[in-house]
Amino acid sequence: MNIEIDNGSGFCFGVTTAIRKAEEKLAEGTRLYCLGDIVHNGTECDRLREKGLVTIGHDELRELHDARVLLRAHGEPPRTYEIAEKNHVEIIDATCPVVLALQRRIRRQHQENPEAQIVIFGKNGHAEVLGLVGQTDGKAIVIEHYEQLQDSPIDFNRDIFLYSQTTKSLDEYQRIIEYCENHIAEGCTFQSFDTICRQVANRMDNIREFAIKHDLVLFVSGKKSSNGKVLYNECLKVNPNTYLIEEPAEIQADWLKNVSSVGICGATSTPKWLMEQCAEEIKSKYP
Repeated sequence: MNIEIDNGSGFCFGVTTAIRKAEEKLAEGTRLYCLGDIVHNGTECDRLREKGLVTIGHDELRELHDARVLLRAHGEPPRTYEIAEKNHVEIIDATCPVVLALQRRIRRQHQENPEAQIVIFGKNGHAEVLGLVGQTDGKAIVIEHYEQLQDSPIDFNRDIFLYSQTTKSLDEYQRIIEYCENHIAEGCTFQSFDTICRQVANRMDNIREFAIKHDLVLFVSGKKSSNGKVLYNECLKVNPNTYLIEEPAEIQADWLKNVSSVGICGATSTPKWLMEQCAEEIKSKYP
């Protein structure tokens, strides 16, 4: 049986940097907290927890004083920094540079034209989106899917500035742009900004090419990963024999019947070592 791990899968730059910062601080021996899961992958979170990383929520941050807190790649709204300063909490900021630049653009746009509508194509409640909405004092409108546009609170008789969460689909974002261009009232301004991370977006085409080559595809990803859901569905479109798993133990013998080629790939939040463990599981249990 041929087993191939996708070279293009695995941690993106932002996640790699956040984990490296966490490991460096943990090696110093003092307690380190992380605001939310450092990455949307349970097995990687467990590995870092064993090294001493303590995951907390925003309610716990409010009660924390004189401590060190790492901010993950997704970024945080301004309120988080205010709470940290008030509580004498040292921030280790691992916000992805792409997300940080997007936050600044949205904040500047809101300050320059506070009456305009800022619309964000993203997942409601996602950590990155909460950080982006926070730049507008909570006024930004979040659109999760193209189909929501007709019933959305967007007023096409007012100026609209459209941004996207960095890990969303380029194709769907383009459809949203075209809809807004066709519905904006005469005399009103509509502007869209290309804010999707190319390191993530380019994986779409690559992962489709990878998935179509194999009899069976194992897509390794945490269930919480927004990017994982998007990439998994891309695999599924071109190869119906694709399965979403979180860990090697979920691999089923029935999937491997009459299979001569297995492709293993994952999300931007999937560690390479986990995909390698899945390959070893197949080799050892299903030779």
